[in-house]
Amino acid sequence: MHIDTGSYGAPATPWDDPRWRRDALAWAESSLAVHGRQPAGREGYGVRLRPWSVVVRIPARDGRVVWFKANPPGSAFEPALSQALHNWAPGRVLAPLAVDTGRAWSLLPDGGPLLAQVLDDERPGPRCWEEPLRQYAALQREIVPRVAELAALGVPDLRPAALPGRLSALLDRTAGLDDVRQLVPQVAAWCTELESSGVSPSLDHSDLHEGQVFHDGAGRCVFFDWGDSALAHPFTSLLVIARLTRKRFGADSPAVLARLRDAYLEPWTGDGHSAADLRRFASLACRVGPVGRALAWDRCFPGTDGRPQVVPDAHAVSWVRELANEPPL
Repeated sequence: MHIDTGSYGAPATPWDDPRWRRDALAWAESSLAVHGRQPAGREGYGVRLRPWSVVVRIPARDGRVVWFKANPPGSAFEPALSQALHNWAPGRVLAPLAVDTGRAWSLLPDGGPLLAQVLDDERPGPRCWEEPLRQYAALQREIVPRVAELAALGVPDLRPAALPGRLSALLDRTAGLDDVRQLVPQVAAWCTELESSGVSPSLDHSDLHEGQVFHDGAGRCVFFDWGDSALAHPFTSLLVIARLTRKRFGADSPAVLARLRDAYLEPWTGDGHSAADLRRFASLACRVGPVGRALAWDRCFPGTDGRPQVVPDAHAVSWVRELANEPPL
């Protein structure tokens, strides 16, 4: 087996436990067998260890690949959420082959080419994200009536009313952020405006980028990897893709971002909001979105001493400091 730890050295994960490894691989292989398929051999497995997940690439004898994923306690809701999303919106999300909600394990099929691969192959123009964003917004709107069910699945509640308290708690336990504390009243004001916007909360993927979307080349998109997601103001989903678009398109990014924002907002028109209102709410959602991104770093496997790993703290600090900057939209 090939072990990939990325830039994280030797992150503490359950993979370190031989019994856990044995049970996890046995579950993945038996779950694959339920579908009449067999692994090609463990020597070909590829293991990716990160502070927030264990992922194993499993080639099958039929030439196709499946993926085992294990979530830490902070995102243990993901297997159940993935199954629920498939039930609620089939064809729009990656359908799991099997889930074990008690152990936070999933077995997933390969979804085909990633949007990232399509974009790299086609040397994308500035409109590359417009249709994926429309489809993603339509998915969010479809899930709006499922808010209570999302909460029951354990999806974190990061709706605007909850964010100021969550931010204050984060500041209390994270060193090096005293200068950010003065922003809490302003963040609370922005959240109050979002709470009263009339835009219903929904599922926020929270880390939406071209590596989290399968694209069949004909325009159909399938969304996956919901471990960072939250119940939130839906427009917060624009934060990560807006930041990446700035990097990709440089000096052209303001015009590109305006088009992408409006493509995403298109499915939200017709609810009595003006275009100017929706754009204002999108900007505010991106303004407070770093709180959720910082909190997502809590969803990592604990260190060997049972406490949160050190690595995520730096990322959380970086995200919280974004509150002092102008939003990308």
